[in-house]
Amino acid sequence: MGLFNKIKNAFSNDNKKNKQTENIFIEKDSSIENKSDVKRYEEGLTKSREGFVSKLVNLSSKYQNINNEYFDELEEILIMADIGVNTVVKFMDRLRDRVRKEKITDPEVLKEIIVDELFIIYVNDSVLVNKINFQENRPTVVLFVGVNGVGKTTTIGKLAHKFKNQGKKVLLVGADTFRAGAVLQLEDWAKKVDVDFYGKDQGADPASVVFDGVTKAKNENYDLVFIDTAGRLQNKVNLMHELEKINKVIGNIIPDAPHETLLVIDATTGQNGISQAKAFKEITNISGIVLTKLDGTAKGGIVLAIKEEVNIPVKYIGLGETADDLSVFDIEKYVYGLFKEMM
Repeated sequence: MGLFNKIKNAFSNDNKKNKQTENIFIEKDSSIENKSDVKRYEEGLTKSREGFVSKLVNLSSKYQNINNEYFDELEEILIMADIGVNTVVKFMDRLRDRVRKEKITDPEVLKEIIVDELFIIYVNDSVLVNKINFQENRPTVVLFVGVNGVGKTTTIGKLAHKFKNQGKKVLLVGADTFRAGAVLQLEDWAKKVDVDFYGKDQGADPASVVFDGVTKAKNENYDLVFIDTAGRLQNKVNLMHELEKINKVIGNIIPDAPHETLLVIDATTGQNGISQAKAFKEITNISGIVLTKLDGTAKGGIVLAIKEEVNIPVKYIGLGETADDLSVFDIEKYVYGLFKEMM
């Protein structure tokens, strides 16, 4: 059974509402295995579905047979969905090959194959760990990077809220001492979601903040430490040196830490977000991506472009404004939320 039909059967049949979905691709976070989270994907991907997917539906209705004009329009739709030119070119080559080998002529038949092939790009027959892996010897240290304005501090606050509700002891560390108001903004989030905070005044050495904050977390048995960092990507050399210093300080206190480095990207920035991912990948080790504001864009294909062009898994996606609207990324719920109209 193709991925298209697998997701269709799992989520769209009324008599299977309560069925646990078998997922051979993604390691699950059991805290989101519920129908409300599926609904969140449906609602959060409305703009992408109305923009990108409605064009695919119309394309299948427009052509009675698959021809060169059909392929040209399909290629344009995929590029406009922010999947990325390189990814689209490779995808189109594979699709044409399948059409030729399987002698497919009906666009309605090809519609399902398009969905399957698009998400083969993402899963690529591999298991993707899409959540934070907690360390047996606490604390687990997570470093957050990303340019200013992408929602990095808000993301930290929302994740702190999520894990606080799971009974974790969380500490937020404000190491973005360069940007005016960044430390206070993180402290406000800590108060809002009722977790602890450590920071110093603006202009303080970020590495010294991290040293004191991680030391506090280790001595006081915290489960999680979330560290906010500066996002001055326009000065990559200085940022690289700062992150190297921070990583070294953390590693001296807790060997093998940081355990995760999450890059926060604003989905509405499209290909500029891909450029940010490539740039940050050059200067530090990225273990996963948090894609914010996905509900605010009609170009949901950015998820595929990120995986194909930088080969970093998306671990969390933002599908709304509230503290509960940050979800563990689930490829099956994403497929259903995006392609629901085609199922």
